[in-house]
Amino acid sequence: MRIRIRNCFLRTLPAIAWLCAAAPLHAQDKPADYPLRPVRVIVGIGPGGGLDLMTRLGAQKIAEGWNQSVIVDNRPGGGTVIGMDMVSAAAPDGYTLLGASETLMLNGVLGRATYDIRKAFIPIVQICSQNFALVVTPSIPVKSVRELVEYAKAKAGALVYGSQGLGTTGHLAMEHFKLLSGTDIVHVPYKSAGAALVEVIGNQVQLMFASTVSATQHIRSGRLRAIATSGLRRAPNLPDLPTVAESGYAGFDWGNSYNLLAPAGTPSHIVRAINAVVRKGVNTPETIKALAAEGSEPAAAMTPDEFKSKFNTDYARLEKLIKSINVRIQ
Repeated sequence: MRIRIRNCFLRTLPAIAWLCAAAPLHAQDKPADYPLRPVRVIVGIGPGGGLDLMTRLGAQKIAEGWNQSVIVDNRPGGGTVIGMDMVSAAAPDGYTLLGASETLMLNGVLGRATYDIRKAFIPIVQICSQNFALVVTPSIPVKSVRELVEYAKAKAGALVYGSQGLGTTGHLAMEHFKLLSGTDIVHVPYKSAGAALVEVIGNQVQLMFASTVSATQHIRSGRLRAIATSGLRRAPNLPDLPTVAESGYAGFDWGNSYNLLAPAGTPSHIVRAINAVVRKGVNTPETIKALAAEGSEPAAAMTPDEFKSKFNTDYARLEKLIKSINVRIQ
């Protein structure tokens, strides 16, 4: 599905109308030779998911800042690999970009991509970042990480957690938590995070790491109990909830970020210009407020070179973690 974004076109999409809460930006400096025609941003999932919504936010900021049409092209399949493949093979001219989350790294580390993603793509800009919430069904008597660990050890193998599938962030984060806490909790993978969340609410499984965006309404209604968040900093919409790291597992840091990347070889002046216009766009007071309400926040300001360095560091960390967790991905 292709959706063209120009100015506040997103107002016509009720589910993500909040992305247009900010007033249009004044035209910003841009290269004389770019963009001279619509830019296409490929996203490897269908419309409506977190990656899709945040990719549209980044696309909107380009459209507003430069008064140029941006087309978001949904190409779901292969755990986002189909979209990755399309962008890796595209002309490196700045007119085909990739919207990606942490799944991009997982696809590289786990060998789902047939190429080295660190060489195939240029990291341009992080749009925003987001924690996961460690949620449990209210039917189990735990209200903290310590109580969860004690309960899980007393009932080894009895608790079941859900995830959005094998090799996903939700799966690997819980396996890392199990390793650090010495607990035995059974994994049941689902086809989506939404499906797993429904099963926790229904007490078919007892816990999971869920996106703060999707879980917050259920936490506030009492259908889920949140006991911690997964990043090093507390979630902006759940400020009273401690992190797993604060709860006795220093260094535990799992979350998601939404990013724009380009094919390798894209001119550096284009990469720098996109970085600047998106960073300025997502850091308006209105956008910061809208993101915080959903449990997200603009990513830390980084130049493309700084983002590339962070990307490579995070990739190496993920490789090491997956080896230490020793999970089997089939």
